[in-house]
Amino acid sequence: MSTTRVQPKHNELPEDTGAFAWLRALGPRGRRAFGGAFGGYALDSYDYFTLPLSMVAISAYFSLENGQTGLLTTVTLVVSAVGGALAGILADRIGRVKALMITVITYAVFTVLCGFAPNYETLLLFRALQGLGFGGEWAVGAILVAEYATARHRGRTLGAVQSAWAAGWALAVIVYTLVFHFLDADTAWRVMFWTGALPALLVIYVRRNVSDAPEAAEQRRTSTERGSFATIFKKDLLRTTLFATLLSTGVQGGYYTLATWVPTYLKTERGLTVVGTGGYLTFLISGAFTGYLTGGYLTDRIGRKKNIALFAVLSALGILAYTNIPAGANGLLLVLGFPLGFCMSAIFSGFGSFLSELYPTAVRGTGQGFTYNSGRAVGAFLPTLVGFLSDSWGVGGALVLGAFGYGLAVLALVGLPETRGKELM
Repeated sequence: MSTTRVQPKHNELPEDTGAFAWLRALGPRGRRAFGGAFGGYALDSYDYFTLPLSMVAISAYFSLENGQTGLLTTVTLVVSAVGGALAGILADRIGRVKALMITVITYAVFTVLCGFAPNYETLLLFRALQGLGFGGEWAVGAILVAEYATARHRGRTLGAVQSAWAAGWALAVIVYTLVFHFLDADTAWRVMFWTGALPALLVIYVRRNVSDAPEAAEQRRTSTERGSFATIFKKDLLRTTLFATLLSTGVQGGYYTLATWVPTYLKTERGLTVVGTGGYLTFLISGAFTGYLTGGYLTDRIGRKKNIALFAVLSALGILAYTNIPAGANGLLLVLGFPLGFCMSAIFSGFGSFLSELYPTAVRGTGQGFTYNSGRAVGAFLPTLVGFLSDSWGVGGALVLGAFGYGLAVLALVGLPETRGKELM
C-alpha cells in the first residue's frame, strides 16, 4: 500500500494544518496578545463567579429574598453594558491594550471591595461598579486577538480565548470549595471576594509584553472616523447594531440565567452539599471548556450563523431536560451537566469573530462593546425574573425562562450577514 504526499512548490512552505496551526499563525506578538486576553477573560470569569457561588451564604448573612439576590447579578450585568460600551470607545480611541488594562484593574478593585461590604446596599453598589470593568474586558480582549488572527483561523482562535471563561469558572469553584470547607459561611463569602485581587498580576504582564496589532493600529490612526455611539447607529450600520444587540440579548439571557441559578438549584432543590455541588459543576464546566473549543472549530467550518443557531436550539433543549429530571435521579443530573455546559458555551465561540467582522476597524471596539454588553444588560433581567418567580415556580421551574432567550437569538440571526472568511484590516 502506498500513499501520495503533496509536495510544496519551489520556495513555498507546506501548509500548516496541525492542531495548533491557529496559535502558530498568530506570530510572537499575537501569541503574547492571546496570553493577555486569555488571562484577562479567565480572571474576569473568576471575579464574576464569586457572587453566584457565594449567593446562598450572602443571602443568609443579609437575610435576603431571592429577588434581592437576583438583583445583585442583574445590576452587575446592567452596569456592564455601560462599562462595555465605554471600553469599546476607549479601545477605538486610545488602543486595545490600554483599554484592556483599565478594565482589568476596575473589576479587580471593586471585587475586592465587595468583601468589605457592611450591608446589602453597599454590596449592591460595589457589585454594580465591578460591572464597569467586567463588561469591557471581553470585548476589548477579543478585538485585540481578532486583529492578529487570520481569517481562516479566527473562529478557532477566538473560541480558545472564550474557553478562558471555563478556566476561570473552574478556578472559582475550586477556591469556593476549599474556602467554604475550612471557614464558616459568614467569613467565607468575604474571603472569596478578597481573592479577586489576582488580576493585578496580569496587568503587569500586559503592560510589559502586549501591543496592538500594527496594521489595525495604523488604520485607526489614519482614519477620519473615531469610535462613537452615533457612528454605529448611522444608516449603514444601524441594522447590524440592532440585530447584533438582539442576538446578544438572547444568548446571554439564557446563559446568565443558568450561570446564576444552577448552584442555588443544586443546593436548595437537589439537596447537594457544598462539595457535591462542586462535583456536579465540574461536569458542567468540563462541558463548557470542551464546547468553547469545539464551537470555535465549527464556526470556521460551517459559518458563524449556523454555529450559533445549532447550539441555541441544543441549549434550549438542554435546559428543559436538565430542569425536568425526577427527584432522586441525581446521577442523570450529573450526566446531563456535561452536554448542557457544552452547548451553552459552544454558542459563544463564534461571538468574538462574528462581532469583530461585522464592524470596520475604526469603530470595531465601539460596535462590539455596545452590542455585546447592551445585550448582556437586557438579558440580565432574566436572572432577576427567575429569582422572583422561583418563590412560586421553584428555582428549577423558573430556569426554563433561559430557553426563551435562546429562541430570541435564533430569530436575530435572520437580520445579520454571514462573515466567515472576512479579512480584518
